[in-house]
Amino acid sequence: MSITNPKILVADDSSTMRRILKMTLARCGFEDVTEATDGQDAVSQCKAQNFDCVLTDWNMPNMDGLELIVTLRGMPAYAKVPIMMITTEGAKDDVIEALTRGANAYIVKPFTPDTLKQKMSELLGS
Repeated sequence: MSITNPKILVADDSSTMRRILKMTLARCGFEDVTEATDGQDAVSQCKAQNFDCVLTDWNMPNMDGLELIVTLRGMPAYAKVPIMMITTEGAKDDVIEALTRGANAYIVKPFTPDTLKQKMSELLGS
């Protein structure tokens, strides 16, 4: 299933990383991007509107990325929405834990625009 003009939520406590992701996504053709400053902010935004895909960092204050994934998977509207973890946590056990908790994809920072584009295409079928 391909989604036209998907709404994407980017959750990262680093404003620089959010800006990099937003610019990279725009270059890949994904322009409807909303930013969240941490997991709690992301949950609030997900309750207020529907997103087609969520990208989250792992290490964030208030609510980390793993907790965000578990929380979103518990919300009927987000039970099947693609979620990608984008983090510096690259150990095999971390990848397995994130995927087991409900992430659909995992990218280790730093990443290339091509890697992000490929993963987004896989997640959204574009």
